[in-house]
Amino acid sequence: MEKLEDIVKSWETNPMLRPRIGYVVVNCSVGKSGEPLQKAMKVLEDVTGQKPVQCKAKQTIREFGIRKDEPIACKVTLRGNRAIEFLKKSLSVVDSKLKESSFDDEGNVSFGVKEHIQLPGVRYDPDIGIIGFDVSIRIEKQGYRVAKRRRMRTTVPRSQRVGKNEAIAFLQQTLGVKIIGT
Repeated sequence: MEKLEDIVKSWETNPMLRPRIGYVVVNCSVGKSGEPLQKAMKVLEDVTGQKPVQCKAKQTIREFGIRKDEPIACKVTLRGNRAIEFLKKSLSVVDSKLKESSFDDEGNVSFGVKEHIQLPGVRYDPDIGIIGFDVSIRIEKQGYRVAKRRRMRTTVPRSQRVGKNEAIAFLQQTLGVKIIGT
């Protein structure tokens, strides 16, 4: 495992190796359509400032009363400054502490917020109630676009991908996140 100082030194010598936040996905799964889903969409719109998109069920699950293609969740994808501002607010809810097990080997991080009213500046509305959501962060390096572009798409080499240690070092340096052992 590389030390934090070694990783940061490599970023200073080669700026193309410095990671950045690709996007942040805020997901709220309700499990049924109708009024609960509309409330969740209202909460996500208030919290993020962007209109959410509905997500449909992929398969029918009779035990839970879910039919295929029924909208059961909603999500918002944030990029750029909006993503960073939202991350600062949502990390304050968890005291800027993340478990090491929340990171995967590809540079992705996820954590949950149990109650939306814990975010600073959000007030309780008795008509909506209390709704929780998940926050997923995608950390990537410069040049990762070659894997997503439409024309001349190619794979990204392993050296240009963000690893678990780099993602941890990046969040510690930029957002002041403390990492807790598993």
